[in-house]
Amino acid sequence: MSASAKNLGAYRITGAGRLTPARTARFTFDGKSYTAMEGDTVASALLAHGVHLVGRSFKYHRPRGILTAGPEEPNALLDVSRDAARRQPNVRATVQEVFDGAKISSQNRWPSLSFDVGAVNNLFSPFFAAGFYYKTFMWPKEAWTKVYEPFIRRAAGLGVAPTEEDPDRYANRFAHCDVLIAGAGVTGLTAALSAASTGAEVILVDEQPEVGGALHFDTSTTIDGQDGYDWAQDTAAKLRAMPNVRVLTRTTVFGYYNHGFLGLAERVSDHLDRPGRDTPRERLWQVRAKRVILATGSIERHMVFANNDRPGIMLASAARTFLNHYGVAVGRNVGVYTAHDSAYEAAFDLKRAGVHIVAVVDCRERPGEAVLEEARALGINVLTGHAVMDTAGHLRIRSMTVARNGNFDIRKIAVDALIVSAGWTPSVHLFSQSRGKLRWDEASQRFLPDLYAQDCVSIGACNGTDDIGEAIDEAISGGGGRIAVQGESRFAWSGGMIGAAEGAGPDTTVKAFIDFQHDVTAKDIRLAVREGMHSIEHIKRFTTNGMASDQGKLSNMHGLAIAAEMLDRPIPKVGLTTFRAPYTPVTYGTLVSHSRGELFDPARKTPMHELEAAEGAEFEDVGNWKRAWYFPRRGEDMATAVNRECRTVRDVAGVFDASTLGKIEVVGPDAAQFLNLLYTNAWDTLQPGKCRYGIMTREDGFIYDDGVVGRLAEDRFHVTTTTGGAPRVLHHMEDYLQTEFPHLKVWLTSTTEQWAVIAVQGPKAREIIQPFVEGMDISNETFPHMSVAECTVMGVPARLFRMSFTGELGFEVNVPADYGPAVWKAIWERAKGMGGCLYGTEAMHVLRAEKGYIIVGQDTDGTVTPDDAGLGWAVSKKKTDFVGIRGLKRPDLVRDGRKQLVGLRTNRPSDVLEEGAQIVADPNQPKPMTMLGHVTSAYWSENCGRSIAMALVAGGRERIGQTLYIPMKDRTIAVEVTDTVFFDKEGGRIHG
Repeated sequence: MSASAKNLGAYRITGAGRLTPARTARFTFDGKSYTAMEGDTVASALLAHGVHLVGRSFKYHRPRGILTAGPEEPNALLDVSRDAARRQPNVRATVQEVFDGAKISSQNRWPSLSFDVGAVNNLFSPFFAAGFYYKTFMWPKEAWTKVYEPFIRRAAGLGVAPTEEDPDRYANRFAHCDVLIAGAGVTGLTAALSAASTGAEVILVDEQPEVGGALHFDTSTTIDGQDGYDWAQDTAAKLRAMPNVRVLTRTTVFGYYNHGFLGLAERVSDHLDRPGRDTPRERLWQVRAKRVILATGSIERHMVFANNDRPGIMLASAARTFLNHYGVAVGRNVGVYTAHDSAYEAAFDLKRAGVHIVAVVDCRERPGEAVLEEARALGINVLTGHAVMDTAGHLRIRSMTVARNGNFDIRKIAVDALIVSAGWTPSVHLFSQSRGKLRWDEASQRFLPDLYAQDCVSIGACNGTDDIGEAIDEAISGGGGRIAVQGESRFAWSGGMIGAAEGAGPDTTVKAFIDFQHDVTAKDIRLAVREGMHSIEHIKRFTTNGMASDQGKLSNMHGLAIAAEMLDRPIPKVGLTTFRAPYTPVTYGTLVSHSRGELFDPARKTPMHELEAAEGAEFEDVGNWKRAWYFPRRGEDMATAVNRECRTVRDVAGVFDASTLGKIEVVGPDAAQFLNLLYTNAWDTLQPGKCRYGIMTREDGFIYDDGVVGRLAEDRFHVTTTTGGAPRVLHHMEDYLQTEFPHLKVWLTSTTEQWAVIAVQGPKAREIIQPFVEGMDISNETFPHMSVAECTVMGVPARLFRMSFTGELGFEVNVPADYGPAVWKAIWERAKGMGGCLYGTEAMHVLRAEKGYIIVGQDTDGTVTPDDAGLGWAVSKKKTDFVGIRGLKRPDLVRDGRKQLVGLRTNRPSDVLEEGAQIVADPNQPKPMTMLGHVTSAYWSENCGRSIAMALVAGGRERIGQTLYIPMKDRTIAVEVTDTVFFDKEGGRIHG
């Protein structure tokens, strides 16, 4: 080995692997400097330098090493930083690529990795058995907040969360495709070729930097007569050149949701030492795919035996990956413990690379004859029918203790690394996330995809297909094209033992680990069963098996097998835990993307916002909207300004920005029928050119939203909603259209931001807008209250509504948003010249309360029916069906004594009630008092010359005329119950 090669690590094998020695990178681990090849992961670079100890376990603080070579890694979670501000904990060393200048630290240890005082927990492990926290922290009750919780919070977690603001950029993209393929191994690449040949839009996704999947370690596979890995790279280049194919590497499909929707996390620059200033660190892809092909492969299982967690013990496939792809030997004297033929392939590769294979310990009596013959030819000692009973070594394995199955004739064999394999588990996580159902295959002892809930197909190893030729045929068929690909491999996925726990034994002192990250052992599973946990979901929660950040990729099947053995039940009868998204951890930055800083809660502004600000408007936040609250003149406080606005609207007119109202276009031949099903009142009887106030209820019969709906044509409705309700109402409509009424020909479009809305309210409203409305008579006779028309305003296409939320003559001018400021400015100039005013949301609230008009969410609280709100007239008596009709018939919703909306008049006109204040019948009753209801809206009304209020009161309408009381902190206020209308009870003003 040359000096330059030696600088890259004593365990780097010259001529092995696929990395280029000429390109290197420097990094530090726990302050010590190392050199890596460009393309190394942190794991491969550390192993090249003989570093196996990389962390401490969560509970016992036991020394831990690198176990895998992929995202299923449970041990090697490190802290990676570029500088003080760019630091991320819990990064998997097997995924993070080395970049020049990387500062990497181990976690969960103090004062150092080699000497961790937390390891004392290992001595007290008998006190930390599974479920100890459920029993220990229950008593004494007072100790939880003072003792237990602070201690647990300090001890919880592996890494330390950064305290600095994240300076990195994150990106977000949306995409649609015909076919999305998860996994770019042999089958994924073949499926992509097949699908692309049909002209379909294809997205091929793989979590590794290069495509190839298992071909990174498997050197025995040839495709079309070419080395498998080389074929994969050539195929990827061919796919990238196709205009209808997008290949995404370093990208994980982390979530598979309803209707072909998938979440992808792309690591864009985590591997770069100097990413560009505008280069995002990670990118979130939100993809809608017509069809999904899962080519996610299999995950190798570890063996369960005493002290199987020592640094230097790793999966056979990982050892093979580090050798064949990175050119790194995991040790010089390597032992093998297996229940599967694939571990032999790793032993053969290491042996040919010059690594001494001390022995292959196979717990099976009869391994495959072919592998035994090759082992003999290579001079490898094979011990069939044997088991590894224990290991020795502190910071790295030094020996393994081997015994004949069922025999106490044991021997200790010196090793500096031990590779293990208990077979392979199909990666069915994404399939399960899609709501697919699994079946248990008794012959291969695996769960395999069975019933599909979406347009999805599983191919290759994740489908339990072991033969390379059959897997390629599945891929071609899944892609839907006609291509020719031939493959040969002697690598087999089938066979193996689920438990392979000969060294785990019933001895309660033995630590045979199943879940490495949460320190769950075989004895913990057995204890859980003895404690009465017979469901795998209960066992999971009692032991925390499979609840770590690796989501049980390595541990679930072992835990299930041991539980089944203890319960003497078949594995399927014990059940299977739920595979939830994300498949691997996703950073908050990726999910949040641009939604931080000023964009975390972005402000929405109406088209007239700047003009209103120039007029001195004070704004309030209504959801995300900035709405003009009131318009104070010089020397006016808020109360004075609002009083003036309210008087002016009643006496002359006011101009109000109503652009924030939700607006939904409901179009289609079945539009009226659809609205009939969504609203309580009827819409098929509404004539084009007319409007109607509508109430929308939930299934339980309670008010969900309200608004005015205008019918523009037989097949077109303009629906308005409350400002805060627009998104949820559209979602509500879409949900029912897609799930309950898919037969209806209806299309829904949000037009909230398309239209600027200028409301002109008051006795002179018609006179103000008349000059601007072109070619249309808006007289009372031609255009009465609750009319709508498409017209032209100032040469701009408009929708004009005759409607009011003040009880005055009112019009709402809807114009395209870009023209809103110009039209608003012209209308305001004319209104100002006639003595009108601008008014804001506070005056709007007072004016509507004077007329008894409700605001959903203020005068309703999610338990109010239309009748409770005095809107029973809006519920059709003729309709046989609408959303909420059954709920409204429930006995509890029609009983006497329900809370009903009423008005309140204080005995002293100057007393303005507090919203939310409780109401009682007798202020002298003993405490706790019986509450009858609460105040929902309360204001000073300049037009009424007194305070007004609305309230929800038990049996409210029957109490009209009665005196009730509102106990406050300093006094009790007497109120008279009235109806909800305080101004213009006859309602003549609304008709002009």
